[in-house]
Amino acid sequence: MPAKLTALLGFNAGYVDTAGFLALNGLFAAHVTGNFVTLGASFAHGTAGALTKLSALPVFCLVVLLSRLVSVHLHARGQPAVSWLLLVKAVALLGAAVVMLVKGPFPDSDTWPAFTAGMLLVGAMAIQNGVQRMYMASAPPSTLMTGTTTQVMIDLADMFRGVTGEERDAALGRLRKMIRALLAFAIGCALAALAYIVAGMWCFALPPVVAAWTLVISRKME
Repeated sequence: MPAKLTALLGFNAGYVDTAGFLALNGLFAAHVTGNFVTLGASFAHGTAGALTKLSALPVFCLVVLLSRLVSVHLHARGQPAVSWLLLVKAVALLGAAVVMLVKGPFPDSDTWPAFTAGMLLVGAMAIQNGVQRMYMASAPPSTLMTGTTTQVMIDLADMFRGVTGEERDAALGRLRKMIRALLAFAIGCALAALAYIVAGMWCFALPPVVAAWTLVISRKME
């Protein structure tokens, strides 16, 4: 698995999650279960976006399910499933960017343009999650950093206590991969926040470009 591909996936996930959160009243596009927290906050404080947050998890689940079915179908026909799925992801991100640029910003993320843009972002991240789970299982997750951070701390603790031999080699190997994943995601988050402050809705122009780059890399793998 090329390190560049996993880094780009992690970067895009962090970027999309942060940009979506800022532009759509706290919507998590990648870390969809986090929407339960922001949904509760919406009810408690009377803020906008409850419908969009409530819809994120069902949409995410449906897209992952469809991604699996499409993947199996494409494999049966001898087609490059990863490339096709990443192409659809890139198109979804492009669609979200167009809606954001034409209709945004959105004081209320439950309006139909905002809802559409949000679900396109969620769908794109669902495809990325599905592709990684199906075809890149050996790489650290690109969208959920809690488990990755936990494993990094466990491996660091083992290094501190002086493990040796195969156990040490395995811990070092995991650390290299997972720290890269954490850094890529964090850089994506930071850059998205900066781009949102500086460029507003134009910040959404970058994710489709990065997605197209990952598509080019994936085609070389298949």
